[in-house]
Amino acid sequence: MQLFDVYSLYDVTPVKARGCTIWDDEGREYLDLYGGHAVISVGHSHPHYVASLKEQIDKIGFYSNSVRNPLQEELAYKLGRLSGYDDYSLFLDNSGAESNENALKLASFHTGKDRVIAFEKSFHGRTSGAVAVTANPKIQSPFNTGHKVTFCPLNDICSVEREVGRGDVAAVIVEGIQGCGGINMPTEEFMRALEELCRRHAVVLILDEVQSGFGRTGKFFAHQWYGIRPDIITTAKGMGNGFPVGGVLISPEFKAVKSMLGTTFGGNYLAMAAAIAVVDIIGEARLMDNVRMVGDYLLHNIPLTDDVKEVRGRGLMIGIEHKRPIADKRRRLLFDKHIFTGVAGQNMIRLLPPLVLDLEQAENFVQAFAEV
Repeated sequence: MQLFDVYSLYDVTPVKARGCTIWDDEGREYLDLYGGHAVISVGHSHPHYVASLKEQIDKIGFYSNSVRNPLQEELAYKLGRLSGYDDYSLFLDNSGAESNENALKLASFHTGKDRVIAFEKSFHGRTSGAVAVTANPKIQSPFNTGHKVTFCPLNDICSVEREVGRGDVAAVIVEGIQGCGGINMPTEEFMRALEELCRRHAVVLILDEVQSGFGRTGKFFAHQWYGIRPDIITTAKGMGNGFPVGGVLISPEFKAVKSMLGTTFGGNYLAMAAAIAVVDIIGEARLMDNVRMVGDYLLHNIPLTDDVKEVRGRGLMIGIEHKRPIADKRRRLLFDKHIFTGVAGQNMIRLLPPLVLDLEQAENFVQAFAEV
């Protein structure tokens, strides 16, 4: 049997990592400015994170959600305190796509309606409902196109208002910052107007913070920069620092019904040990302060060369947009200098490093970028 060949692979085999540094099987050292798609939040192989998983696996690794798991309750308490959402409920699952699926289902249960508004250039996952609200025809099979979804331009509140006015909308789903779509930033004016519009029409506002959450932008969730409070928040990626875990934060207005949602692996003991360690480290090490400091340095010091149109983002979620389709070429030149980065489309390099990135490492990237 061979692997299903759907990934474009770089010719490197990582075997060890710590902090923001990766070593391959030939001992070469790389600076990680991509964090495995924004997954590595507190750094590779953080000692407290590693110790927590080792300690837990010696006790119990898995049982189903038919029994009480105190680690789930501990995570809910600590996550509520650190995020500012201690009055919300937490449903645990395994990934960002699954979190968005459950959020959409909750909204439909809650309102009794079945249409959703999403946004152009959005990305919400690769499972059926998540793909349906993702504005990328390359990943939509005919099976995914039967959902009632309307795509509006980001930051165009008039477009959303026209659709919501039809009276059949269950939810609006929007990313705190559009990641895969190209680090596209919602404006504060738009997000505040969107919140007010949803409240006025009893439409559920879902904030997808899968990529932009868990301290990535310098606040716990990106939408907190806009001063809004959504009905449902979805998260994953940085939540487990590499261990698969996702979650849905749910407003007190939603009432749980037995068997309404469910999952086999969600909230398992190892996932909870990983997520609790992440929350502890983010809080105790004040990583969001570091994100704001280092992110500000990058945003103001990445050189605007003749090929660079704009550097934008927030915290350690940064896009370098090029005037021509050369981003992948430049990414490969950076890889030749032993720096991992990401891309979005043909024109943008994406930086999504671990939140422990320091100023010296950021300076090294700025110099390398100028050289390529």
